[in-house]
Amino acid sequence: MGNREDLLAGARKAIMERGVAKTTARDIAAAAGVSLAAIGYHFGSKERLITEALAEALGTGIGDAMDALIRSTAGLPMTETFAAMVDGLPAIFAEHREGMLASMENLLRVARSDRPQSFMSDNLAGAYADLATALRETHPELDAARADAVAQLYFAITQGFSVLWMIDPGGAVPGGGRLVEAFHAVAGTATP
Repeated sequence: MGNREDLLAGARKAIMERGVAKTTARDIAAAAGVSLAAIGYHFGSKERLITEALAEALGTGIGDAMDALIRSTAGLPMTETFAAMVDGLPAIFAEHREGMLASMENLLRVARSDRPQSFMSDNLAGAYADLATALRETHPELDAARADAVAQLYFAITQGFSVLWMIDPGGAVPGGGRLVEAFHAVAGTATP
């Protein structure tokens, strides 16, 4: 690994041990085994490093798990695919709880800063594209525009549900079947 990768790994380690607010640049540099100056050289600031480290860790962990959920529904009707994805989220959240806590802590900091916020905004398109690719590969009846729209819906639901799940892991997240029922009500169609 190079210094950049070492810093990302060191940041994740320090954040998981201390939390975002208590992690210092020195903690990260020590965990990475690099000089303090390397943070500025590779990331410009500790805040940008933390944002990238958390985005990479959760994007990979949660993103890969969502991709696997979508791919496990190949050939099913989209309503069943959607319900399965929603119903699978609590297990994904449980597996990534500590990272999600750190990410939520970081989210407040990001919302108050222009630089890390732009990194997050810039990476949304990639998250949508990855989900849309999985959707199109498993549900070829979706054209690119619809796959992108569903990917954005999945991403938005995942973000909102992650907050609900953190508040009440045992019951705050509605089931997929319930949301499918709600979609039919909104669309004015009969529930199958």
